[in-house]
Amino acid sequence: MTPRETIDALYRAFNRREIEAVLAALHPEVDWPNGMVGGRVHGRDAVRDYWTEQWKIIDPVVTPHHIDVLDDGRINVEVHQVVHDPSGKVLLDTTVHHLYTVDDAGLITMMQIVEA
Repeated sequence: MTPRETIDALYRAFNRREIEAVLAALHPEVDWPNGMVGGRVHGRDAVRDYWTEQWKIIDPVVTPHHIDVLDDGRINVEVHQVVHDPSGKVLLDTTVHHLYTVDDAGLITMMQIVEA
């Protein structure tokens, strides 16, 4: 799979809440942003815990619109994200950039959120 295909599959799995499929694309010691409260989480287990707790209080759907491989090998993804509360009320509807660092094996080692 190309980096673009990998990232597209990652978002589809995330939106279906297929957490194990998403975690399989991450390096075991991945460095991931905590978009809820700030800071970062480290490792697959911490990312699993973060998302599991997040999905109890919000329902995010993240759709990639543009996926670009940068000259330094990082992957920049422009995403449209819509976040609902448990009652279905829209809490957030915005576009941001997700910036991924990927190792030689194709696993994501770091993700950053960059405001559009």
